[in-house]
Amino acid sequence: MDRALLPSMLAQGEGVIIHVSSIQRALPLPESTTAYAAAKGALTTYSKSLAREVTPKGVRVLSVAPGWIETEASVEFAQRVAAEGGTDYEGGKKIVMDWLGGIPVGRPATPGEVADLIAFLASPRSGSITGSEVRIDGGTVPTL
Repeated sequence: MDRALLPSMLAQGEGVIIHVSSIQRALPLPESTTAYAAAKGALTTYSKSLAREVTPKGVRVLSVAPGWIETEASVEFAQRVAAEGGTDYEGGKKIVMDWLGGIPVGRPATPGEVADLIAFLASPRSGSITGSEVRIDGGTVPTL
């Protein structure tokens, strides 16, 4: 997508590229997501490098790193975990949150919350934000 869209952004002297990474780049789950975490780590590094290259030409580049988002797929996953654990959906969510080391806000984020963050980052109101990764994980990753 960058190869297709970046040239026109550079030609007009403005634009915003937002890559969606994951907190798993900083908090991988070795038993299931090592390759995914590595790919997201590479995407975050690429985003930072691209930002340094194209921001002086008017194009901002950012990365958004969601934690657990309550999508249809994650609901199904929590339901499977719940069934295996002999509990209900809320119990399944708690098991998943415990696997992640906890989510201090006490729940996964919603797709709408992620969309709102991305809309803000794409807007002129965030015009001085570039080269950054913004986590939306309810406090899951315990470091800055």
